[in-house]
Amino acid sequence: MKKLLLVAMMAFGLAVNAQETTNQTSKGKFVIEANTGAATTGSTAFSLTSVNGNTVWNVGLDGGYFVMDNLAVKAGLGYGDNGFSDAFSYKVGAEYYINGQIPVEVDFTGTSYTGNSVNWLGLQAGYAWFLGENVSVKPAVRYNIGLEDGQKGAFQGLIGFALYF
Repeated sequence: MKKLLLVAMMAFGLAVNAQETTNQTSKGKFVIEANTGAATTGSTAFSLTSVNGNTVWNVGLDGGYFVMDNLAVKAGLGYGDNGFSDAFSYKVGAEYYINGQIPVEVDFTGTSYTGNSVNWLGLQAGYAWFLGENVSVKPAVRYNIGLEDGQKGAFQGLIGFALYF
C-alpha cells in the first residue's frame, strides 16, 4: 500500500511539473477571468440562485495585468439583482502565482445597492490548471472577511476560467 501511494504521489508530481506555464504569467501579459461564486459577498462572478420563487443572479469579470513575472494587479466589476434591488460590485487586488501555478490573491471587494454599501477583504488560493497556452481552469477556495460592524465572514469554493494574452 505504501508503494502504491508513493507511485501515485510521484505520478501526480510529474504531471504537475509537466505543464509549461512560463509564458502565461510573464511580465507584460494580461489575464481575463470569469468565476462562479455567491452574489451575497460582493461578487464579480457568475451566479444564479432561486429559492421560494425569488431569483438572485449576478454577472461579472475580473481582469489583470502582470506587473512582474507571476504577479498580477487585478480589478473586477459585477452586476446583480436579488429581486428587490440591483447591486453593483467591484474588486481591486493582487494575485501572485507561486511556481507559476498556485494563484494566491488578496483583494478589497465592495457592493453598492439602494443607497447602501458593504465591503470585504478577500483571501483566495487555488490551482491554475493550464489547458493550453492561453487558457486555464482555476479551482479555488476563498474567505471573505466582513469589514462592517456585525458583518460575518463567508467561505466559498470557486471555479474560474482564465484567458491569458
